[in-house]
Parts: sequence; C-alpha cells; structure tokens
Amino acid sequence: MDQQQRPLLGHQETSSFGVSVNQLVELVDPKNYDQLQQLGGTLGVCKKLRVDPQLGLSSDEGVESSQETAFKERQAVFGRNLLPETVCKSFLALLWAGYNDKTLILLTIASLVSLAIGIWEDYSPRHPPDEPRVGWVEGTAILLAVLAVVFTNAINDYQKERQFKKLNAKKEDRVVKVLRDGKEKQISVYDLNVGDVLMLEPGDILPADGLFLSGHNVACDESSATGESDTMKKQTDDQGDCFILSGAKVLEGVGRAVVIAVGENSYFGKTMMSMRGAESEGTPLQMKLDTLAEQIAKLGFAAALVMLFALVIKYFITAALQPSFPASQEIAASMISILIQAITIIVVAVPEGLPMAVTMALAFATTQMLKDSNLVRVLAACETMGNATAICSDKTGTLTQNKMTVAEGTLAEVSFNAPEHAKTWAGGVDEDVKDLLLESIAINSNAFEGKDENGRVDFVGSKTECALLGFSKSLGSDYDAIRHNASVARVYPFASKRKTMSTIIKTKENSAPSKNASDYRIYTKGASEIVLESCTHYLTSDGKVKKIDKEAQVKNSGLISTYADKALRTIALAYRDINKHTYDTMSEEEPDLNELVLIGIVGIMDPLRPGVVESVAAFREAGVFVRMITGDNINTAKAIARNAGILTKGGVALTGPELRAMSVEEQRKVIPRLQVLARSSPTDKTIVVTRLQEQDQVVGMTGDGTNDGPALKLADVGFSMGIAGTEVAKEASDIILMDDNFNSILKALMWGRAVNDGVRKFLTFQLTVNIAAVVLSFISAISSDNSESILSAVQLLWVNLIMDTLAALALATEPPTQDLLQRKPISKYAHLINFRMGKMILGQAIFQIAVNLFVMYLGQTIFHLSSDAHGQAVLRTMVFNIFVFLQVFNEINCRRIDNTLNVFKDIFNNWIFLAIQVVVVLGQFFIVTFGGIAFKTVPLTLLQWLITVAIGALSLPVGTIIRLLPDCGGERKFSEEAKPLATYSRMSWEGAIGDVRNELKLYSFLRRSHRPSRSMSKDSQKSHSRGMSASSGPSNRHSYGATQRQASSSHEGSQDQGVLRGNRFAALVQNARNFQKAAENSEAKQ
Repeated sequence: MDQQQRPLLGHQETSSFGVSVNQLVELVDPKNYDQLQQLGGTLGVCKKLRVDPQLGLSSDEGVESSQETAFKERQAVFGRNLLPETVCKSFLALLWAGYNDKTLILLTIASLVSLAIGIWEDYSPRHPPDEPRVGWVEGTAILLAVLAVVFTNAINDYQKERQFKKLNAKKEDRVVKVLRDGKEKQISVYDLNVGDVLMLEPGDILPADGLFLSGHNVACDESSATGESDTMKKQTDDQGDCFILSGAKVLEGVGRAVVIAVGENSYFGKTMMSMRGAESEGTPLQMKLDTLAEQIAKLGFAAALVMLFALVIKYFITAALQPSFPASQEIAASMISILIQAITIIVVAVPEGLPMAVTMALAFATTQMLKDSNLVRVLAACETMGNATAICSDKTGTLTQNKMTVAEGTLAEVSFNAPEHAKTWAGGVDEDVKDLLLESIAINSNAFEGKDENGRVDFVGSKTECALLGFSKSLGSDYDAIRHNASVARVYPFASKRKTMSTIIKTKENSAPSKNASDYRIYTKGASEIVLESCTHYLTSDGKVKKIDKEAQVKNSGLISTYADKALRTIALAYRDINKHTYDTMSEEEPDLNELVLIGIVGIMDPLRPGVVESVAAFREAGVFVRMITGDNINTAKAIARNAGILTKGGVALTGPELRAMSVEEQRKVIPRLQVLARSSPTDKTIVVTRLQEQDQVVGMTGDGTNDGPALKLADVGFSMGIAGTEVAKEASDIILMDDNFNSILKALMWGRAVNDGVRKFLTFQLTVNIAAVVLSFISAISSDNSESILSAVQLLWVNLIMDTLAALALATEPPTQDLLQRKPISKYAHLINFRMGKMILGQAIFQIAVNLFVMYLGQTIFHLSSDAHGQAVLRTMVFNIFVFLQVFNEINCRRIDNTLNVFKDIFNNWIFLAIQVVVVLGQFFIVTFGGIAFKTVPLTLLQWLITVAIGALSLPVGTIIRLLPDCGGERKFSEEAKPLATYSRMSWEGAIGDVRNELKLYSFLRRSHRPSRSMSKDSQKSHSRGMSASSGPSNRHSYGATQRQASSSHEGSQDQGVLRGNRFAALVQNARNFQKAAENSEAKQ
C-alpha cells in the first residue's frame, strides 16, 4: 500500500474535517457514549464528516477535472477500506530460518571437519593401497543429512503457508449498498469511505465501523467480534446502542448507518493488524534439543580429549620402551593419526539423526493431522500441544454450535427434552394441534432461508426465529408454502417494550383448524412470562381448549423456572381466534393481547457440539485443565459449562469485570481454580493466558471470533475454526480445526504426545548406539597395537548414519494410541531424557559394550576361529554383525519408553516400522556378504549368522530385565510430570468440605435461634407439655416422617420428650431447606 493510501493518524488533525481519525476510532473500541455526545451525537459526527444523512456523499466529491479521482482528501485523512499486503517469507528465507538450529550448526562443523580429515587420510602416504578412498563419504553424508533436514523443514513451512492461504483466501470483491447523491448505489467494498451512508439488510457482514442513523428493528450478531451471543438491537444514539461493529452480521431489520472507520482503523482491521509481525518463541522441544546438543558436544569433546591424552601417553611410553626412539617425522605422522582418532570420536558422538527424527516426526504428524481435520500452520505447534496443561476455550462457536436451537419444550401439554425427540412429540398430539403450531411458527416470523457468508443454506434472521423455523423444519414443515398460502392482515413487529411479536391472518379454508375458528386469528410469541400473563386458556394434546386454573398457572410458572435453571431462553407461543368486528376495533400500533390460548412453551439454547462432553472428560483424564471463557452472562455460562463437564465441584466461575478488579496476586490465586470466565473482553482472555503462563503452564487457546485473536496469538498453541472462524482468528492461530469440532483438539493433543514420544524413542535408541560406538572405538583403539578401532569408519557410517536415519523414520512415525491419554502432561522444564530412558540407555549400552568386548577378546576361542588373517577378518565381521543386530532388536525395545513389558504391542499398526526393519536386515546381509574391501567384511556361514543374530536378540530380554529393576525412588525423585495448579479431586474434596462447613454453621445458627428460653415458668412448661401431648396440637404440624410415627407409638411421658425432640429437629431441617432454597433462588437471580 503506497503512502497515499495509508491512514495518517493524528497528522490531519487540522484538516477541513472537524474530527480526527483517533476520535472516531475511540468511539467504537470500546463503545464510548460520552465521547459521542461530546462530538454532538450521530448527527454532529455527520456534520463534521461533511455528509448529509438523507443524501449521502457526493459521487464526484473533490473532483475538479476528469483526471482526478473522487474522495482523494477523505481517503488521505481517514484511509481506504483495505489492509496492507502481508509480507510472506521467501523460500530462501524459510531455508535460512530452518538452518538456524544449534544441532544443525554443530553437525555442519562436524561434517566439515570429518570431510577435511577424510580427504587428507585418503591421499596421505599412510593410506593402505588395497582400500578404496572413502574417507570423504562420512562428512559428505552428514552434510547431506543436514541439507535434507533444512529442505524438509522449509518445504513443510512453505506448503503449510500455501494451504493456509488457500483456506483463508479472501472472497472475490463483494459489493455493498450505499446512499450517494440521494440514491442507493452498489459499490465495491474496497471503495467504501468514511462518511458513506451504508444500507443495512439482513444477512450483511458489516465491512466497516459506523453509527446507526435510522431504520426498523435492526439487530446484529456481534458474537464473532465481542463473544456476546445475545442479539444486539441497534437504535439511534438517543435511544440505545447505535454502534455498528465491522465483522458483525445483520440478523434482521433494515436501516442506515454512517461509516466512521475503515481498513486498519476499523475494529476488524485493528484486530487483523495486531495479529501480524510477532515472531514466536522457541518451542519446549526445540529448547530441550538445543540444550541436549550442547551437552552431547561437551561430552564428546571430553571423551576426545581423554582419548587424545591416553593415546599420546601410550605412544610415548611404547616408544620409550623400544631400543631406538622414533624419528621426528614418524612422531608427527603418529600424532596426526591420533588427533584424527580423537576427532572421529567427536563426530561419532554427535547424534546426526536427531534433527532428522524431529523433522520426520513433525512432517508425518502434520500430514496425518490434516486427515484428522487439523491444519497445522506452525509446524512446532503440534509438539507443543503434546505438553499442554491448560485449554482455554471460547464458548460460542467452539464448545457450542453458535446456532440457537429448540432444546426442550412443552407444547399442548406434551413435553420433549431433546431436539431429536421432537418427532416423538408430534406423534403424541392431534394432527390439528401440530398444524396450528407449525402455522404459528411460519407466519409469525421474519426469518427466512438463504445462504450465509460461507455459501451454506441456512436460516437468516433473528436467532430465536431461526431456532423456531429449524424446529418446524425438523417436523417436516415447509414454512415457505405456509406463508404463501396465508393471507396476512396485520403485523406487529417485535418490540423490546412489550417483548412480543404478533401477526394477524385472515382465516381461509386451508388455514390450520381450531375449535373456535372465526374470521381472523392472532398468532403471538415472545417472552414466556409476558405471554403467559395474557393467556386465559391453554391447548390440550387432543386440540381442546381449557381454562387456565391455578394448578395450570403454577405448572406453567414452574416450567419456565425449570427451563431458566438450565440456561434456556423461554419462548411462549399463543393464538386467539377473533371475528371481523374485534379485528376492526384493534389498534394498528399495539396488539390486543388478551384472552390468548397458550399453545406451549419452548426452551431455546445454543447447544453443545457433539462429542464435547467426551472430549472434556478425556482432557481431564490426560491431566489437561479445561476452562471456558465467554462473553455470555454468568448464569448461561455456568449452565453450559456444567453440561459440558467443565464446571465441577469446587471450581470457580467469575465475570470479566470481577477478574479485572483483582490485583495481580489475587488473580494468580484464583486462576488455578477458575473454570468459567463470563462477560469477558479480549483483555480478560489475555490476562488468563498470561497468568497461566506465569505459573509455567503450557496453554492452548481455542476460539473462532475476531475477539479471540489476541489471546490466540499469545497462547502457546492457538486453535481457530476453519468453517465458522473469522479471518482474524485464523491469522492468529497455530492450528486450524477444519471441521470446527472440539474433539479435533483432543486428536491434536494425541498427535503432539506421539511426536514427543517419537523423538524420545529415537533418542533412547540413538544415544545407546552412540555410547556403545564411542566406548568400543575408544577401548579398541587404546588396546590395539596399531591404535585402530574394531569398527571401521565405513562400518560406523552404516551404523551411525543410515541406520539412524531409518530409525528416525521408523520410531518417529508411530501413530498415536488411546494410551497417550492415560498419563499426565510432561513439564516443559523436564529433561528430554527421563529416569526410565536413562536407565534403558545405560543398561543397553553397558550390555552391548560387554558383549562386543567379550566377543572381541574371546570370540576366536569360543567360535573356534583360526588365528590367521582370514580368522581375524571373520571375527571382525562377527563383531560388526552382532553390533548391528543388537541395534535392530534394541529398536524394537525402544518402541516403548514406559515400563510396559510388551514391546510388540500394536507393532502391526505401524507398517513403516516393519518395512524399515526388513530393509535394515537385508542391507546388513548384503553388506556382510558382498561388502568386501569397502566394509572390511567377509561372508559368514549359516551357523555364524544364527549365532550373531541370537546374540543380538538378547537385547529384548535384557530390556525386560532393565524395566523390572527397582528404581529405588529415582523415578519419584526425578518426576517429569507437570505440576498441576489444581487437581479435580482436590477441588472436589475442598468443595465438599466447604459445603459441610457451611451447613454446620447454618445448623449451629438455627439451634441457637430455636433454643427454648431457660426462664420459662414451670406452669408454662406444663402447659406447653400438655399442648404438645395432644395429637391434634399445633406442634404436630411440624412433625414429619419417622419422628411423627415414633411419637405416636410412645407412652405419654416419653411422647412429650420424643415429640419435642422430633419437632425441634424437623423444624431445623425445614428451616435449613428453606434457607438453601432461598440461597439458590438468590444466586439464580444474580
């Protein structure tokens, strides 16, 4: 975007407009009524923007010649309705970013050193003439491995970015209706200017911020922007909410608004821009790998120094014992050879397969996660998710469907308690009753069926009306046909003052039949309490009309209370048949809502997504604490959270203002038990995420709305919805849920844990190989006469590089299982190598070293090999074969890094692992049989093959023995589990103890208040006793249950005392119940 197009904040304060960009921006975020009044209200703003609300802008504003464009000054001050282009990283930039890794840099240095030494050795005078010059192979191979990792990471990032752009590509240039020159015109959304008068119609996604000018019954859904699921009615500034937010959706009504902010100055634009430019920090796994790489480099360097000093000391001692001391040239050549051996140790110690394992694991996981409806935008996010300790979820559109639905209802005295039971209800009532209900819903409504912003066919209009039409559609009704056949005489639109909507139709032959059919019929729906007050009769299931008596009144009132307790929005439906005379006398402004017949009451709610309850339970089992953060009111939020299993015993539910009013320390104390945060703003969400991260929690944040953007960006892993999610939410997120299913987050958790486990499995295998190879090379070089390792450089290349790379592919691509959810998350500070892994690495390494040394020094005798050159070659080949098959079977052993003894569990579910094992075994067979000079091997007999494979297979029973060894408290001492801020069991116990404590206080208070006076006279006591002994006495009214029966069956003397105790206890219990009920009612009203 060029300089001319960019808004100049604060620079044009003294322009010909009487208001600045900043002043207009501050009107909307947050909604600022005081500042609006200071600017002279909506009409005052219009005057300052030089626009007539009745005519709109002039199409040729600022045009003095044919070459000039309109609105040049206006756009220079307030900007255009465009966002700057996002600068994407080039492929070369992605390559460089992928290379900036400590392990890869360490490997590069090792490969260059190895390459230089290998070339020098190949062409040195000491190189044996019968051996090929392959010294350069190892350095080149490590370098190629580094390049493979870098290119794989860069290609992955590039593909993910392209997938994201494809998913989130902006729709083609859409048109909006504006008023210009006094006429309605359609213009490009990009040509919308501050000062334009925008026409509002149902279904419109608002492209800019504005102020409501005029209209009829305009209502907007601002849930994607603010998180508030309630419909927001729009009125002029002197009557109510006049602020129009960009990104909101017009649900019903028509009207006009003056545009006050466009592009990156609008509510939507500012949120979009805040998502850009922030670089993510290193993930827990990346930081651990960097630490491990440094530690391994230090250990390798230390081992190389020890070997260097040992070989130098050995050389000079041996030289001193000889008759003549070697010449200086021979000493120099020997020192160079010793230095090469030492440097080789460093190269062998470096785990060159580790970055490849991480890359393989992440690449495989992200590919498979896409099949599970998870589009991973940030490659490292999936491994971060594996150690998540907290999920902060938005309610609207994430836990719920963001679609109001008739959840329960009692219509014509027949009830249903779930949407899927609606057809059962229809089968339990008369057909005429069903027709009357469907006609009432279809005609007394402004909603209609059309395409939403994603092109899907859905109902458009008031959420309540859409829910009712959806209910009628589930019963097989065609609302459009009913409307077409009906003759509407008069409509009384919904008004907040009366909280009802009424429609009068002229009855015809095809109208729904009723018992008292006449010339006209009034259909009314609205707030249940209001409609119920206007009803004198009710409809029964067989179509009869009965008078509402006291019992029916109490029943309906109880029904409303029951639905309200479940956070359902209650709507009553009613009708009344009237004659022509009554119709003619009715007012055209207000309906005559008297003597209505109640059809029934329905409860409407935004239902939970399928699978949410099970997913929340699974998260709890996995040690992940789920919190719900929403813009809804506290009662609705608590009810939804209870239904989802999020709000549990001992959990805390707060509102955003309550949290903001606390100090930082108070927030830190309450956050661990916080399960529901209602009436929250974007600031509150970021507060929760920040406080959790301050307490070392790894936080996953889910959301679909524009208001979720900042928190999604701040969280360790941000999830957005692919279908219902806004562009802002997707831009801010790390993972996009393509199916909008909360259950997909659970799959992401499983894949994240599978990635972490895959890296750890490979690390266990890799370090075992490296330790064994380093120690064997060290001991064999020290002990041999010519300071040569038992394993040649080319053999180590096969073991260290090819097998490691293949092992990375085998172990890092293990698919996730349900077992991953049976354990708690790992602390982000836990070392990559835990106690069990360390025990296995050391145990297997010691076993492998012992076996190979045993065969090296005693193999000739045990296997009856000759002492000539061929016998030595066979022994070296057998040692090499044993070493390789120890790794082959140890790879199977490393499939389980827990204490599970069955290492073959689910092995046939991973065909990649099996295929690689076959490839390695075949490769080893061809190397041994046909390797010849290059690998310094000779063919083995069948018996020698069986012996070496059998010795290698000992890795499996040794692994079982190591797992069975007692840990002596080591595992508990070095526990890696993330410490939870609060556990569900502890919260439940504390909640129960709190309840008991409160009840004990209540009973204590009641006992004191009901204790009889000690100053009571004996006469009065006798009188009191006589009164109580009478079976018809007043005190027996308080007796209940067993106390009353016990009293009636006792003698008179004991009866007086027993009944006294029984009545007193009964009164205490009754008072406690009354107190509890009053407390619950008080809480429900808050």
